[in-house]
Amino acid sequence: MKSYKYEIFTSVIEEQIRNGVVKENDRLPSIREIRKRYRLSTSSVQSGFEYLMIKGLIKSSPRSGYFVADQKQNGDHKKTGQLPPVVRNEIFMKNMMLTSKRISEASSFNAAAPGDLLIPQKLILRTMQEVIREKGAALLRYYPSNGLELLRQQIAKQMNRYGCILNPDELIITDGALQALTIALKSVTKAGDIVAVDSPCVFSVLEVIANLELKVVEIPVSCSGGFDLEYFRTACEENDIRALVVTPNFHNPTGAVMSDSTKKDLLSIAEHNQVSIIENDMYSDLYFGEKRPCSIKAFDIKGLVMMYSSFSKTLAPGIRLGWLYAGDSYSKAERVKFSLGRSVSPVYQELILKLLQSSSYERHLRTFRRKLNDQAVQLSSVLEKYFPSGSCFYKPEGGYSIWAQLSEKTDMELFYQYCEKHGIMFTPGETFSFSGSYSHYFRIVFSERITAEDISLLESAGIKAKELLL
Repeated sequence: MKSYKYEIFTSVIEEQIRNGVVKENDRLPSIREIRKRYRLSTSSVQSGFEYLMIKGLIKSSPRSGYFVADQKQNGDHKKTGQLPPVVRNEIFMKNMMLTSKRISEASSFNAAAPGDLLIPQKLILRTMQEVIREKGAALLRYYPSNGLELLRQQIAKQMNRYGCILNPDELIITDGALQALTIALKSVTKAGDIVAVDSPCVFSVLEVIANLELKVVEIPVSCSGGFDLEYFRTACEENDIRALVVTPNFHNPTGAVMSDSTKKDLLSIAEHNQVSIIENDMYSDLYFGEKRPCSIKAFDIKGLVMMYSSFSKTLAPGIRLGWLYAGDSYSKAERVKFSLGRSVSPVYQELILKLLQSSSYERHLRTFRRKLNDQAVQLSSVLEKYFPSGSCFYKPEGGYSIWAQLSEKTDMELFYQYCEKHGIMFTPGETFSFSGSYSHYFRIVFSERITAEDISLLESAGIKAKELLL
């Protein structure tokens, strides 16, 4: 049977538990200690601890670490022998941990989702209770595969206010944004086709593309120059590109916003080369200025643009409800959606419908944007104050993240080791590209409340970055 790197330390811990060397509630070495002692990667150590938790041998305590579990409750496991280790992809696990918050971390700046400061808990829970009282047992049945008609109409009405005309009959309600993206890509491509993505590009989008076995051309996006139109034009001339996945407004991670003229030029290039555009509109509601920026879809006459979004970024990450405007590809998209799941959660559909029909959602967004803007300003000030001169921190006009660049003379491996040791979690730039580019970049997310402890830790990270200039 295949052996796993983590077995070098999990076998030791298992033996210690069996022989009573460590007892119930004894604290185990930290991830950092195990990694250093056995010369393993963080993802291998994390996988090993997960394996021991699955076997019931250890337990996790938030912000405290790992402890020996009550072995009396695990007698059956001992009798039946060891469970086979769970096969995991280490690169996937590493990237997922780098883009997700872990409860044991002191300061998480890596998860692009609203934190407790921003989630309107009372509004969501109160509205959900109203929905349950009003709909009762109807929520336990299948809803239409393409989604509740009134909800589709309400989303179309909302987008129409922003100059984006959508036919509600060409909208599909999905289990979040990634399912919407998957449906869109499967509707216009097949395995082996070439797609273009803006680069840097978030890990989750790259993972969808990889799982669909598509080939990728990465189109550069910079904080100063934005989307590289000429690069895209050349890529289309030299490759049979079937689709472009793009985030024109508050691009993640750079925060860049396409100008209207760039959006029109991009659409023109796509039309000329018959490239379907799949527009990510998830961050457009999170603008800090006076008005919401236009979408590419607003300029689309020939029906090349598909658009998707979700409510996980504006309400709460646990609300898994998104939508896809499939347009001319609706017939294929509808069948793909059905194959991925008969119906999206009725509770979430009715919840979002009720929020959109009232003024409460718009009121929430106004407060939400103000708090995000305050966080962005505060965090930008801290970074510029404590990090080395020559570092670049793009000031976003909306969205969740700041794209940071350190000097190429910085030893980034030692920088990340220091940050991990002290519980300061950024997302390394290398996770935003298949090529491993952006080695001296990292993303900082400002969706959590910034505390005095956070500022102190960022100061120490900045001091360390200065020390690591070669």
